[in-house]
Amino acid sequence: MSADRAPIVVLAAVVERGGQFLVARRLAHGHLPGLWEFPGGKCELGETHEACLARELMEELGVRASIGDEIMVTEHAYADRTVRLHFRQCTIDGQPEARLGQEIRWVDRDALRTLDFPAADRDLIDRLVASPSPHRR
Repeated sequence: MSADRAPIVVLAAVVERGGQFLVARRLAHGHLPGLWEFPGGKCELGETHEACLARELMEELGVRASIGDEIMVTEHAYADRTVRLHFRQCTIDGQPEARLGQEIRWVDRDALRTLDFPAADRDLIDRLVASPSPHRR
């Protein structure tokens, strides 16, 4: 990958409800097909992080969201791109529905490591499994 290529800014929602986390499986086409992820997506030019995540959650899951604190930021270089991933604590109103045909589920904290997540999510998974509070530093 070229060093002059700017990272793609991606926002991801960490939604916890009743001790479970909302995760979605990436669609078969596109980058990292079939892996699990925290819902979210690419930030558009000029879009705030909060607006991006609220838009993505409405488009993908049909839910309104309250965007909370940033839990962590990580940057990861894949073979074809570099992503700068901002994980934000979020709450949602209502029940999410898979508007894009993706699989979604609520997963217990201890079961997060049983799912196949992208490499960029590893530090967050470790943090969530190690502590009941994602803000633990």
